[in-house]
Amino acid sequence: MLRTNPEIPAFTDPLGETLHLLRLTGTLYCRSELTAPWGVDLPAFDGCMMFHIVTAGHCWLEVKGEEPRLLQQGSLTLVPHGNGHCIRSSVTADTKPLFEIPVEKVSDRYEIMRYGGEGELTHLTCGVVRFDHVAAQQLIALLPRVLQIDTWDDDDGSWLQSTLRFISREARALRPGGETVITHLADILIIQAIRSWIDSAPEAESGWLAALRDDQVGSALAAIHREPDKIWTVALLAKEVGMSRSGFSARFTSLVGEPAMRYLTRWRMQLARLQLQETSEPLSVLADRLGYKSEAAFCRAFKRVFGVAPGSVRHAAEKTL
Repeated sequence: MLRTNPEIPAFTDPLGETLHLLRLTGTLYCRSELTAPWGVDLPAFDGCMMFHIVTAGHCWLEVKGEEPRLLQQGSLTLVPHGNGHCIRSSVTADTKPLFEIPVEKVSDRYEIMRYGGEGELTHLTCGVVRFDHVAAQQLIALLPRVLQIDTWDDDDGSWLQSTLRFISREARALRPGGETVITHLADILIIQAIRSWIDSAPEAESGWLAALRDDQVGSALAAIHREPDKIWTVALLAKEVGMSRSGFSARFTSLVGEPAMRYLTRWRMQLARLQLQETSEPLSVLADRLGYKSEAAFCRAFKRVFGVAPGSVRHAAEKTL
């Protein structure tokens, strides 16, 4: 049996397996030295997450349609869905578009911004990152528009605050290799923030995340994620997790919010869309890898889920290259 996801290890915890896939692809990281008054208007970055770590001072963050948020030293704030927003020294400070502000390029992915007036100093480490795996993307879609963590619980507080202090020191000194250290530490903090949200948010107690925690349904989801090419049926999934067909079907639909076979098809098509956007693999090969006996059957399933043919997705991706 072909394993379409060979990078997934054999976890006993389906939720832990999904968290394992929260590996970031950094698009841009920026160390900012900002002196009041200042304001930066960030555009939307589709398919990406933005983050801000305040290592000194404070600032205000505002996403359209929401109240401004005060970000204090030691806070980590995620904008999970890449919405455009502004950050500034005060709620009344004027803003300037991000790409109109001069920066010092340290590397292709790391830059330094020095901007503002002659007032109070604020240090930020900010970034734009992407989660490439389908499981990670599905998890990110469940997060709120803004996820702000100002205080960490007792178990996490000491090492997280130490990590923030370490990022702050590296940002000030920027010794050789410092940008690599900062980006890796920032990635760790982002993943830990998401884990913290999962542990505490009421929204994580229902739907897909709750299903991943369920012994039987979580195991079935993990089986689908590991082997999407397998010829799964409701009966086979039920047998896999030790339940009757009818009992499994009802429980899966109740927790996940859709029948098992519909979820399987949607999962396969999400994997297919990612491959279409990132590779030139022939449709016939992709269809076979995802458990379809013919290219035509694969194309019909894809159009049912996304409303367009697979070729349209590939052509659109090629135009953006």
